[in-house]
Amino acid sequence: MTGAGTADVTPPTPGPGNAVTDVPGVLVGHHHRLDAGWATGCTVLLTPEGVTAGVDVRGGAPGTRETDLLAPGRLVERVNAICLAGGSAYGLAAADGVMRWLGARGHGFRVGPEPGNTGGAVDGPVPNVVPIVPAAVLFDLEETAWGRVPDAGFGHHACEDASGEPPATGSVGAGAGAAAGSLRGGVGTASVLLPTGWTVGALTVANPAGEVVDPATGLPFGWPLGFPGEFGLVPPSADEIRRAAARRAPARSLNTLIGAVVTDADLTRAECGRVAAVAHDGIARSVRPAHSVFDGDTLFTLATGRRPLPPTGPARTALVDELAQAAADVVARAVVHAVLAAAPGGVVPSYRELYPSALG
Repeated sequence: MTGAGTADVTPPTPGPGNAVTDVPGVLVGHHHRLDAGWATGCTVLLTPEGVTAGVDVRGGAPGTRETDLLAPGRLVERVNAICLAGGSAYGLAAADGVMRWLGARGHGFRVGPEPGNTGGAVDGPVPNVVPIVPAAVLFDLEETAWGRVPDAGFGHHACEDASGEPPATGSVGAGAGAAAGSLRGGVGTASVLLPTGWTVGALTVANPAGEVVDPATGLPFGWPLGFPGEFGLVPPSADEIRRAAARRAPARSLNTLIGAVVTDADLTRAECGRVAAVAHDGIARSVRPAHSVFDGDTLFTLATGRRPLPPTGPARTALVDELAQAAADVVARAVVHAVLAAAPGGVVPSYRELYPSALG
């Protein structure tokens, strides 16, 4: 481990799963429907015992819940989950199911010492707790029949699916109906193990209005940020690039890129907010244009606190900045993985349909 100003030649590497779940204590679950007019879903990052969190919103059309309480100085210090969903503002209802699931297990901000009256919501009495579940949604209503949106059941099922294994990516969970510019989007994840010993992971749901692939090269804008061999891509042929240009779908006018950065560092709420703000640079590195008035770009940061930082001073400041810069690259890599993993067969074509030779 090194301190501020000390050289370290050890290069960063991906975590063992190259996933957000490389940070212990974070569970990820998905639930979606991709049948009979459905193309939407929900993804949950569960931290039942509570972690410190921050948020930064950069898009012009956000759909969020419980983000104001993440500002420094608010009463509640820890969150129990982050809910990401499709369905535009309707999809915020998925967080209700996450709350019910956590509350039935006694996880949340305690508001009374005795078991509460559940009102039939769950079997038997549970502690008087209010689970803290910030949420963000994306616009995917063009992919599904009107009115078919995530509800509380989606959130509950996503919690039931949650585990510490590397999560499924592509057209799953909140990314089931996502479109990244003129290509199919989805869920992506990535991680990095820093030379200083901390782990930073990210999970993104790529649904931006901007493009994620350079039409001149057929390669994702975030491709150069990957570790050697991470994406397994080769430049597609000139003929394939020309054919792809003719097959790309028109980009949507309403979109959003949402997600979460997770670290094992012991960050304060203000520091989590700083990391979330810098992590948006990862969107700018992988999406062009980024943060448009038509997007609701929102990134959360979760800090489990399992690895302490220096209490104060320049060394701590330098390490927080290192974590923030790493978060930006991890977000960009997660966006690339989301697009490469997207399944064929949606309303808009997938990367693997347009550039099969790039995937070898």
